[in-house]
Amino acid sequence: MALNHADVPKAIPRPVDDGLASHLLGSSVPADLALGSTDGTLVNLNKLPGLTIVFCYPRTGAPGEAVPAEWNNTPGARGCTAEACSYRDNFSTLAGLGVSAVFGLSVQDTTYQKEVKGRLGLPYDLLSDEKLEFVKAMKMPVFEWEGRPLVKRCTLAFREGKVEHVWYPVFPPDENSAEVAAWLKKKTEG
Repeated sequence: MALNHADVPKAIPRPVDDGLASHLLGSSVPADLALGSTDGTLVNLNKLPGLTIVFCYPRTGAPGEAVPAEWNNTPGARGCTAEACSYRDNFSTLAGLGVSAVFGLSVQDTTYQKEVKGRLGLPYDLLSDEKLEFVKAMKMPVFEWEGRPLVKRCTLAFREGKVEHVWYPVFPPDENSAEVAAWLKKKTEG
């Protein structure tokens, strides 16, 4: 039976809030930082108008890739594909609630991300931080996997390049887009 990376096992460990994202609220993306996007352009999050949601995730799995038990047992690691699919499924809801743009962000390269975008039918683009420029500039929480730093799952709401809201840790990953929508609804009602 083929592995479905969009399934989130019920027994994965819950990540704890280690405080590594507490500095992000109110911070700004450096004005000169641009990331490669799956649409072939460079995206500068500091220059985007309106409200932008960026969900950061460690990495998506490739078709047929075996998921090692260590990955499943690493808090916050498993569920990247499921999270991306939940943003796909809630994309129009988020747009209807005033979100100007949605991006997924990982340290995987743009070529890999283009395959993921096509395979999953994502209506938004993925940003590559393979050189860790965003991770370092924003001091994003990371963990190491197979000798490579990966960004911990964290979602940021940017308005005019400044972080307006932070979701960290994100758990379960496939419910994060619904949490963002609930936050937006509460803001419009209040």
